[in-house]
Amino acid sequence: MYHILVCDDEKEIVEAIRIYLEEEGYKIFSAYDGEEALQILKKEKIHLILLDIMMPKIDGLNATRQIRKISSAPIIIISAKSQDTDKIMGLNVGADDYITKPFNPLELVARVKSNLRRYVKLGNLQEENVTVIDGLVIDDKKKEVKIDGEKVKLTPIEYNILLFLAENKGKVFSIEQIYENVWKEPFDGCEKKVVMHISHIREKIEINPKEPKYLKIVWGLGYKMEDL
Repeated sequence: MYHILVCDDEKEIVEAIRIYLEEEGYKIFSAYDGEEALQILKKEKIHLILLDIMMPKIDGLNATRQIRKISSAPIIIISAKSQDTDKIMGLNVGADDYITKPFNPLELVARVKSNLRRYVKLGNLQEENVTVIDGLVIDDKKKEVKIDGEKVKLTPIEYNILLFLAENKGKVFSIEQIYENVWKEPFDGCEKKVVMHISHIREKIEINPKEPKYLKIVWGLGYKMEDL
């Protein structure tokens, strides 16, 4: 079940949106100003935000700026302001979409579904047993790896090396540490075995293996998965 935060100082609008979206199976969290919206975001796992611009305490534009510091969830601005400059301003501060009041409820629902689909497809929505690093998605339940939505075929050893480094992204591991964590046995001294597998992984997940985006070498120390 996806969690959606609806924030508008007009309680009637929040209630109307809640009714439509709950019928689609979403769980709704309600807020009536930007400050309250930020408090909910810090406590709850929110997958999409519907946000008015003209609100007390913290307006929608400033709230969007602050939300972007803690969340990559899609933000759809809902506003009575229909000028192109207002839309551009909203999109420039971090919103993903913009819909003007009064709106067609069916269009609102369609935009919510569209933004959620895009969010999931780009690998931003983390689920249980799923490790996401930018466009790289590792689903350990399915034993499946995708790059920008495309499946990548890895051998079991390649998969386990990638998963180990991805689950510990940002940390540097020596060849010996990688071997012992993946092969589950004392290091046999054969560095080429690990280096060869890492080279094969790079060929499969990197656009340019010579300038890797994900799996990087730290000279003299080992390898790490970049924390993008």
